[in-house]
Amino acid sequence: MRSEGLFDLQVNGYAGVDFNSSTLTARDLDHALEAMLADGVTGCLPTLITASPRDLEERFLAVDAAVRGSRLGQLMVPGYHLEGPFLNDAPGYCGCHPPEVMSDPDVELVARLESKLSLPIMLITLAPERAGAFAAIRHWKSQGKTLGISHSAADFKCVAEAAEAGLTLSTHLGNGLPQTLPKLENTLLAQLAEPRLTACLIPDGLHIPPEALRALVRLKGPKNCVLVTDAVLAAAMPAGIYNFGGMEVARGTDGRVTQPGAMGLAGSALQLDQGVRNIVAWSIASPGEAVGMASTAARSVLADTFKAHEVEISPGEIEWDDNLKPRLIRKPELSRRHA
Repeated sequence: MRSEGLFDLQVNGYAGVDFNSSTLTARDLDHALEAMLADGVTGCLPTLITASPRDLEERFLAVDAAVRGSRLGQLMVPGYHLEGPFLNDAPGYCGCHPPEVMSDPDVELVARLESKLSLPIMLITLAPERAGAFAAIRHWKSQGKTLGISHSAADFKCVAEAAEAGLTLSTHLGNGLPQTLPKLENTLLAQLAEPRLTACLIPDGLHIPPEALRALVRLKGPKNCVLVTDAVLAAAMPAGIYNFGGMEVARGTDGRVTQPGAMGLAGSALQLDQGVRNIVAWSIASPGEAVGMASTAARSVLADTFKAHEVEISPGEIEWDDNLKPRLIRKPELSRRHA
């Protein structure tokens, strides 16, 4: 079977390289992207998580310089994903994001960050229940950005109003939530029920049990689902201790990534091609459907954003063997207004 290359909307780091580091270099980035290419990923949005405005500026400047100076960044990275700091800071919802620097949506902050970059922030994940969120969503949508919801307690009414304003994604649906939720009036059901939202799912068997993942895909439909990794630098690496975004995280032998002494997960160590194999092995989707959820579907949710920023992508081509192991047979190409 052949397909276009995979595309990861949410990747915080890879192969020992942290995209949230202010000391990230072009050489580091090429190392991470080489490892992603070996796993069938031909494009991605490097994802920066919640931090103070000063730290966000330093980290964005570092990743942007790395992309400009790298060989593969020019072919694989059309822009960036900002996950936070406009998230719900309550326990359980904030996840591993530092709640003390979370804030209401701030269009001026994003404009300041982006003004110093050569590539756009293409995707912003926020909690739409925060003050001013609907106006911010409309503003960013008018600028050609894609908007996602996560780390949020938004109810049915709030989710519907956010979708009406222009929000189109559930970023890692089912995660960034406390263990105990209201039985029926909860944001997971609200997002599942909203037909204008595409569901991004982490298929590692840890963030969502396979049985629950099967139910989510069945409810949304494979055509309305995108596979993402939410990978940190521990992906494609052995078990051990790593530094992600200034915090210590541990990868266990089972692939689980946690903050020592804390509850919950801190990103994943998932490789996207393994996510494809998992979906098939768990009888959730056919090989063609699973590959599509990690490739064409991922790029489709950014189609309007690519058009707004005059980005044209040739995704490259992957050949899959009988065990669904990928082999790159044609490299990706990327053309953009801000070369």
